[in-house]
Amino acid sequence: MPTKITVTKNASYRIECEDMEIYDANGNKYDLAGRTTIGLCRCGHSNKKPFCDGSHKSCGFESDVTAYALEPKKQG
Repeated sequence: MPTKITVTKNASYRIECEDMEIYDANGNKYDLAGRTTIGLCRCGHSNKKPFCDGSHKSCGFESDVTAYALEPKKQG
């Protein structure tokens, strides 16, 4: 199964993957405790960044996006 990332309405990025690894900017690996589904914060208010802790519910975060095609990749 390929990695699935869902941009949820007014909430987190939901990531589903059988073999997921996430690293911080220093190259340290997060211990995901065997999870195959996680939520990453989009609102910027989580106390557990980069993970979602539900803070979007109380901070007024709103974002509803619809999928679209990206422009072709630039050459060179």
